Amino acid sequence: MPLLPRLLPVAALFAAFTAVAQNVPPPATPFQMQGNIYLPNKLPATDARVAALKVPVGFTITKFAEGLDMPRMLAVRPNGDVYVTNRVKGTVTLVRDANHDGKAEVMRQVAQKPHLHGLALQGNKLYLTAIREVYVADVLPDGGLGELKELYHDLPDAGQHANRVLQFGPDGQLYLSVGSTCNACDEDNPENATILKLNLDGSGRQVVAHGLRNTIGFDWHPLTKELFGMDHGIDWLGDETQQEELNQIKPGAGYGWPSIIADGQHYPANKPKSGESYEAFDAKNVRPLLLYKAHSAPLGLVFNKGTQFPKE
Repeated sequence: MPLLPRLLPVAALFAAFTAVAQNVPPPATPFQMQGNIYLPNKLPATDARVAALKVPVGFTITKFAEGLDMPRMLAVRPNGDVYVTNRVKGTVTLVRDANHDGKAEVMRQVAQKPHLHGLALQGNKLYLTAIREVYVADVLPDGGLGELKELYHDLPDAGQHANRVLQFGPDGQLYLSVGSTCNACDEDNPENATILKLNLDGSGRQVVAHGLRNTIGFDWHPLTKELFGMDHGIDWLGDETQQEELNQIKPGAGYGWPSIIADGQHYPANKPKSGESYEAFDAKNVRPLLLYKAHSAPLGLVFNKGTQFPKE
């Protein structure tokens, strides 16, 4: 009888332990990632190397300018002037072929702001984007730029993908690609991993499409006016996976990242944030039109807007 008071706490503890044990989550899903890092040697763009580059039938390729350090994105005026960004230095350089011999003689810095990357021209105005800011500047008669006026200062934080891209659509509106903050994660900001449409006066913006990990290159078909973009696939899934995606960007559509990748594959590290099954989530998203070589990270997509398309 004297032992009974001591046994009661032990019995209560055992019951509590049993209840906790029943609420232990199941074992984690086994998931492994493997990757390789390949750093190619940098080679000078000699005339012989440029001549060896392959282009589609009906096109030629020649060297226009060199010595630009790290040129990134381009915008070309109707008169042939080219504006080039350097995302590391945050500079914009005017590149001009003054004597129209096919080679640039003028290379002059015309603007600088931290992290400038994307460019888009409309009339005599140049629009520029950094990580969180969008600017506009007047193009001066000599090709220089007036004051960079800030239109937006509250774009989403950058994280892994800081390279914003601007393009004017056939509707005259300005479109901006905002990449994801991560390789694969559930974003808190609904404007990450999207394409946005901006008001030119800085008064607001809206999400055009979402679930796009990092669509740097996008353009509109010159005849159908449909929007297409190249999306960068998730890393660390092997040398041949995930392939890059060519998507037709439809207003209001989702493209699956990070739960659905490539042509409908389930990505086990990120189950649908909505709580629905992979199959149900996939059914609500748009599959890519074409898959492209993994890790090639395409930076541009441009339709030939001329009237004469090469036969190929």
